[in-house]
Amino acid sequence: MEIKEMLSLARVPSILMLGLVYVTYVLIGGVVFWKLEGELGQKDISSLLLHKKALLTKYTCLNQEGLEAVAQVVYDASKAGLSLKGNYTTDGFWKFTSSSVFAATVVTTIGYGNMSPSSTAGQIFCVFFALFGIPLNLVVLNRVGKYMLVIERNISDFIEGKTGRRTCTRFFVHLVSYLSGAVLFFVVPMIVFQQHEGWTYSQAIYFCFITLSTIGFGDFVAGTAQEYPDWYSVLMASWIFFGLAWLALLINHSMDILERLNTYCKLWWGILDQHLLCLMVSVWGLVVCGKPH
Repeated sequence: MEIKEMLSLARVPSILMLGLVYVTYVLIGGVVFWKLEGELGQKDISSLLLHKKALLTKYTCLNQEGLEAVAQVVYDASKAGLSLKGNYTTDGFWKFTSSSVFAATVVTTIGYGNMSPSSTAGQIFCVFFALFGIPLNLVVLNRVGKYMLVIERNISDFIEGKTGRRTCTRFFVHLVSYLSGAVLFFVVPMIVFQQHEGWTYSQAIYFCFITLSTIGFGDFVAGTAQEYPDWYSVLMASWIFFGLAWLALLINHSMDILERLNTYCKLWWGILDQHLLCLMVSVWGLVVCGKPH
């Protein structure tokens, strides 16, 4: 077997290397979350058990069965969008504005989980609505993202024509685009949510990213704590749509950077491979013939 063939067999396929990096990344994330949240989760469970014991002690007429019945009522009320705080009732989740926001979370695959259709007809409609709506959403977001990219390039070309500096101009335009998008879709909504929802700034920025990245845990959901005007829901839906388009543009830029980095690494690996091959041929010549070839 020739030395070149031996080197080819010794190479690890790039897909296996990529898979190894992916699995390692996920496992590292699991370890970090386990260390950060595991102990706190145990403390939360212990605290809840103490609260449960204190509640049963205080309200002696409430046994375990009664407590479970109350918990079921609270759960059903939360699923229906009703608040048990105060002495008032609400219209629940399924108003026109909140239903429209729900439809937006379906086609964008955010899926907070705080509301879902309970009727058979609603569940069947949701399946077909998502089946056609998700591809449509991807197409529309892709078009909007490309349109935003065209605007960015036109501005870059205009400034480049005035200054004559290509690299600096593109870097400056990309930087301004990133910063303005971050302010418009993260900083401003963070302040709005902090004021209207009563969250901390860290919780608000966390909600913004979890929403626009379509992760949608549902632990924080805007517009459900109290009665809000209809414009709040419209503003939410608009923020989600354009924020997703901007984030898609940002992800495309990041993928482009990673592709260029991958090309550079392949070029560097090819040069290193050639030097290694020459070195092994020289060593082989010294061993077999007593002199280098």
